[in-house]
Amino acid sequence: MSDFLVSVYPWTKALHVMSVLSWMAGLFYLPRLFVHHVERARPGEEMDIVFQMMERKLLRLIMNPAMTATWVFGLGLVFTPGVVDWGDGWPWVKAAAVLAMTWFHHWLARKRKELASGAWHTSGRTFRIMNEVPTLLMIVIVVMVIVRPF
Repeated sequence: MSDFLVSVYPWTKALHVMSVLSWMAGLFYLPRLFVHHVERARPGEEMDIVFQMMERKLLRLIMNPAMTATWVFGLGLVFTPGVVDWGDGWPWVKAAAVLAMTWFHHWLARKRKELASGAWHTSGRTFRIMNEVPTLLMIVIVVMVIVRPF
């Protein structure tokens, strides 16, 4: 199995990067949709229905498959011999940041359900602040993988 993983390493890495880019695009965009949804639409209005459709499709058709692919190809990289030395510190920090990114994804999914039910308690300001979370996590992940500071 390890010979196979080594032979497909460039493809696994390429597919992982493409998946991450797609996932990150959704993580950046969905909270912005939420901001406009809570600030401009009233439950049951046409704009509310349009926002719900956009949010549902973004999450289900783009973000969920991209997150799954990111995890699948990322684990493929982790199990490829010679790629990750768990004796270093950087993979542990990266893993924690990826878990945090996954938590954020699921937080957004819960908020989408709240918005769809018409019973939300999260303000546009909170969504604006939370929109910075994926940026901060992306910085940590990229520095850990590229710079490997420890």
